[in-house]
Amino acid sequence: MAPLSVISLSLCFLLPLLSPAISTNSEGNALHALRRRLSDPTNVLQSWDPTLVNPCTWFHVTCDSNNHVIRLDLGNSNISGTLGPELAQLQHLQELYKNDISGEIPKELGNLKNLVGLDLYGNRFEGEIPKSFSGLKSLRFLRLNNNNLTGSIPRELTALSNLKVFDVSNNDLCGTIPVDGPFGMFSMPSYANNMRLNGPELKGLVPYNFGC
Repeated sequence: MAPLSVISLSLCFLLPLLSPAISTNSEGNALHALRRRLSDPTNVLQSWDPTLVNPCTWFHVTCDSNNHVIRLDLGNSNISGTLGPELAQLQHLQELYKNDISGEIPKELGNLKNLVGLDLYGNRFEGEIPKSFSGLKSLRFLRLNNNNLTGSIPRELTALSNLKVFDVSNNDLCGTIPVDGPFGMFSMPSYANNMRLNGPELKGLVPYNFGC
């Protein structure tokens, strides 16, 4: 129950600062900026009309009773492109998976303090896992598997005490697997098929950060 209390408390502080009109307008601008970055051959984002102040009427967008965007459901939509820093304005972004998104994961996603689940698997993301994710104190699910991520797993992520699910399998990560904090309970399948990644349960250990 503690994590839910933290989320509710943070929302109580956030909502009085922004009126629904101001909030949805900035969120609508962020979503429109995202649309400009994406190729959408099947027109799943056709309803994302920037002339409408309230993005809660757009398909694939879910809002709460205060007209705050709390969910994007773009899974299996056959879209491609990149993500940008403007997504930090979506304080409850949860899912964007199984598409063809490329480029680096924006470090600004680490500013989404109320984020509970982040599913970016099955894309073509490259670069390193942002250290800024250590700021996602409410995060429970982090799935980054089946991308082209490189570098090591940031040790800063061991501070995510609420993290229950972590999957970075099928990337090109290197270095050693963290064992502190929640990482003590994640099994080896969470790290599978990262040929340069090493941990205490893997055979043929090599020195720390070998190949990084």
